[in-house]
Amino acid sequence: LMKEKLNLINLDVSRETIDNLNVYVDILRSWNTTINLVSKRSIKDVWKRHVLDSAQLFKFVTHDMKKWLDIGSGAGFPGLVIAILAKGRFPNLQVTLIESDKRKCVFLNEVVRELDLNVKTISKRIQDCPPHDADVISARALTQLENLLSYFTFHGSYNCKGLFLKGKKIKNEIESVKNIDMYKIKLSSSEVDRTGYIIEVGKKENGSE
Repeated sequence: LMKEKLNLINLDVSRETIDNLNVYVDILRSWNTTINLVSKRSIKDVWKRHVLDSAQLFKFVTHDMKKWLDIGSGAGFPGLVIAILAKGRFPNLQVTLIESDKRKCVFLNEVVRELDLNVKTISKRIQDCPPHDADVISARALTQLENLLSYFTFHGSYNCKGLFLKGKKIKNEIESVKNIDMYKIKLSSSEVDRTGYIIEVGKKENGSE
């Protein structure tokens, strides 16, 4: 069944990866009864709403990426899903999860320990973290695009790629970014959510191509 779900987004993964995703979801379900990691409504459809939505970013991973920074990780979407998918195929990819909520970090660390993932968690506000020089920065349903772009500029390496999962208001958000010309922006429809989008962001040299 899980294999079929992953095929929906053309993701061919090993049996072990599927087992690891299942373990993650099991831990999430059990912790969600005491800590509100995801809403009660969305836990019922956790695979599609959260796991697959996050997993569609995996197609952007390449072998030269070493540092993936996920900001406002919450229950681990998309960062922890990426780390689980990368474990077999991209073992050198280190994923750093920034989550200010201490209890959520305890949960994230539990999954990381259980699945032996190449993941570091930081329990701080993004604004309080030193620059990360990351190859990729991801976020899902975190904040306005304008704020995401400022984090991207601060924490991203020269060739950094931003990957942000966004909802239907994204076009308004793009229009309200004052210095949008500093960035290369590509918008594509989510493969999982009819109203969702994936935004790819790159830095332009001195505001020009």
